[in-house]
Order: sequence, then structure tokens, then C-alpha cells
Amino acid sequence: MHMNPILKLALVWFILLASVLVSFAELEFGHCERVVKEWADTSSSREEHPPNIDKRSLQDLLFFLHVPRTGGRTYFHCFLRKLYDNAEECPRSYDKLHFDPRKQKCKLLATHDDYSLMSKLPRERTSVMTIVRDPVARVLSTYEFSVEVAARFLVHPNLTSATRMSGRIRKNNVISTLDIWPWKYLVPWMRQDLFARRDARKLKGVVIIEDDNPYDMEEMLMPLHKYLDTPTAHDIIHNGATFQIAGLTNNSRLSEAHEVRHCVQKYRNLGEPVLQVAKRRLDSMLYVGLTEEHRESASLFANVVGSQVLSQLVTSNATAKTKTTKSEASVTVSESGSDKSEIQNGTSDKIEAKSGNMTVKTLMEVYEGCITHLRKSQGTRRVNSLKRISPANFTRGTRARVPNEVIQQIKSLNNLDVELYKYAKEIFVKEHELVSKKMVSTSKRSIVDLQNVFGEMEGEKLWKFVSVALMLLLLFLLYLFVNARRRITSKVKI
Repeated sequence: MHMNPILKLALVWFILLASVLVSFAELEFGHCERVVKEWADTSSSREEHPPNIDKRSLQDLLFFLHVPRTGGRTYFHCFLRKLYDNAEECPRSYDKLHFDPRKQKCKLLATHDDYSLMSKLPRERTSVMTIVRDPVARVLSTYEFSVEVAARFLVHPNLTSATRMSGRIRKNNVISTLDIWPWKYLVPWMRQDLFARRDARKLKGVVIIEDDNPYDMEEMLMPLHKYLDTPTAHDIIHNGATFQIAGLTNNSRLSEAHEVRHCVQKYRNLGEPVLQVAKRRLDSMLYVGLTEEHRESASLFANVVGSQVLSQLVTSNATAKTKTTKSEASVTVSESGSDKSEIQNGTSDKIEAKSGNMTVKTLMEVYEGCITHLRKSQGTRRVNSLKRISPANFTRGTRARVPNEVIQQIKSLNNLDVELYKYAKEIFVKEHELVSKKMVSTSKRSIVDLQNVFGEMEGEKLWKFVSVALMLLLLFLLYLFVNARRRITSKVKI
């Protein structure tokens, strides 16, 4: 049987084309493999923490690498802002670095920037902290927050009006969510989608929404399963924690970041070197918290970070008192005036910390009171925002409505974050045990010190001490007895 010459030629061309495509794919994979390896090797060659510095010691600058939707806002407002003065905070850098960190003598930098920012910071004088969250919860929270913030703009008659208003806000030098990574990408994208769906509903007239699952309410907002599979989600959200800690987000200061990230997203098996770099960086951090272990994480922060900040404050206050000269009276007046002003502004907790009177225990008490207020205000704002896309509403209960296949999809798309979260939990357990042992050791040492005090007393001195203590106890009991008799007598007279 003879093959048609045209078909034969077509088959040859097809085989050649397939060979070329395969060769091209192999070349591209090989290129990506080299790019990722070179980046990983370069990252590994740099010391994540100088060997002569204890990573558990708080350095001059604390860099809070805030992974979005991990509860970092709570830590910033209810912990860090209670410990650091406004003057000690580095200038806000939402889009780019607005200060020279090697010259500026600030002590706290809290930002959504990724780890590549460390290339601009004095590494040997910088401690890093972060919080990691279960990837499924983080992705769901990112989706919900994107919708919530975008829904606020629905007060405007159309998208053009909303865009103009946000532009005017920026011109007035007011910090907007639209200035902050990653929301400067996610919110406008979701805002456009919400306006398009609202316009479509107006054209249809009456729209009956039968399913009350907010994650699959296509008439009102982009369904979650579609959101997850968009280019924007792939580039910014999926494996977001790993890329942020590795310094490879689309907000990175590294020139090779985009190519490395693209290669890892295209070839799943190239993600391992990136994951290893992220793990090493977690290892080098002063503090790694877990969103899900809220209470324990807060306690760990207070004992690991808070205690050191408070200790530094006590030391600096003591140094300041030593250096005080005859002008002390005028300085005191000035500080007193400042204190009154701060109390009026609702920052009395910060004053207590700066005065050196705050302890780890009181810091935790302040934190608990602060988060109650913060959560209440955030909850109110969320309710008001979501009213504009009712009946869509996100609560803890509604997350149970997310189908299992979507949950599995999130886990698959965030495979690196799943592994990083497991590793963060291991670090957390070790640090928690270490702090617990340290606290027990401190308690035992206090008891031993007390025993030593008594042990060092000679027999005669110890007897005198016990005699005086018993005498004081008897006097106290006599005082109580006399008072009780007086009360009884007065009642009888009445």
C-alpha cells in the first residue's frame, strides 16, 4: 500500500515539528533548572545570619516580614506599636524603600515586602520575624479580603467614578489599601469584576439567587474555583508565603526574581530549591509565629521579642538617667507634657512600656485588650462592606461550604506553602519548648536563691528573723480581732 505523497510529507513535517518542540521544551527546562540553581546557590552562599551573632538576640533593627492574611496587623498594632515609639518606626515603604536603612536609625520596619529587602538592610544588625498560616486558610482569607475591600467601592455609581475617587485619595498623600502589595493588584482586579457583575444584574433586572454559598455565587462575585485558576492568583497568591520568604514575589528587589518564580510555577519539581532557601530563612529568624496557634504564638512573641525590647528600654532608661545633668527638671517637664499628649491620643500603654514599668505579663494583658477592640472594629467594617454584595457573606461557618475538591485544589496549587507551614510548625514547637524550659529554670533559680538567702543566715540570725516574723503575724491577728470586736459592739448599740 502506497502512502499519498502529500500525507507522507505532512507526516514528516509533523515529526520534525514534534522533535523541535520537544527539543525546545528540553532547552527551556534546562535553562530554568540553571536559573533556579544559580539563584539558590547564590542565596545559600550568603550568610543568612552572621555566625558570631545569636539569632535569638534582638538586634538594632527588627524587620517584621508580614505575610498577608496571617494576623500580622494584630501583632503590629497590639504588640509592636506598644513597644516602639512612632519615632522608632522606619518610614512606611509600601511601593519602594523611602529611606536609607544604613543611615536611618529606626528600630522597627513592618512591611509586606519580601525577603529581598534584606539586601538593602544592615544584615548583621537586623533581626527578622514573621507569621505563617495554614495555606488553605490563607488563600481563603485572601479571597475574602479582596472581595471585602473591593466591595467598599460599590458606593460609587460606576467603575470610572470609583477609580477617580481612589486616585484623588492618593494625591492627598493618604495611605490606601491600593498602595500596599499585594492588594494594589488584587483589589482593583476584584473591584472591576464586582462592577461588571453589578452592571450585568442591572441589565437582567430581577436576579434570583438560589444558592447561598458565598464562594460560588456567580451573579454577585467571581466564584472561588475560578479565582484560584486565574493568572493573577497563580502569580501572586499561590505559594505566596514561600515566595515572599524566599524573596521572589512580583514585588521583589531581585532582578532575577520574575524568571525564577516563572520557572518554578511552570516546572513544579524546580520548587524544591526555593523551598529549602525559605526553610533556612525561617531557621535564621528571631521569631516565627503561627496564625492557628494564636494564644501560644502571642505568648511566645511576648517572651522572645517583647521581653528583649522591654529589657533594652530599661537599659536605655537607666543610661539616660545616668547622663542627666542639672537640666533634669526641664527635661522632666517636657516629658510630662509629652506623656499627657500621648495619653490623650490613647497611647498610655506605650508610655508604660517606654517608662520601663511594663512586664511580659502586662504586655500580654495589653495585647488581649487591644485585639478585642481591633477585631470588633474590623468585624464591623467587614459587615458594612459585604452588605453591598448581599446575600454574599463570609463567616467562619461559611468556610465549611467550600467543597473538598476545591480545598484539595488549593493544597495542590500551594504545595510549597504546605511544606513550609509544616516546617514552621516544627520550629514553633521547638521554640515553645525552649521558652517553657527557660521559664521553669528561672522559677527554680528564684526558689534556690531564696533558699540560699535563708541558708546563709547563721542560726542566731535565723532565729531572730523567725521571731520578728511571728511577732508581726501576732500583731496583725490582734489588729483583726480588735476591729472585729468593735464592729460587733457598734451593731449591738444600734
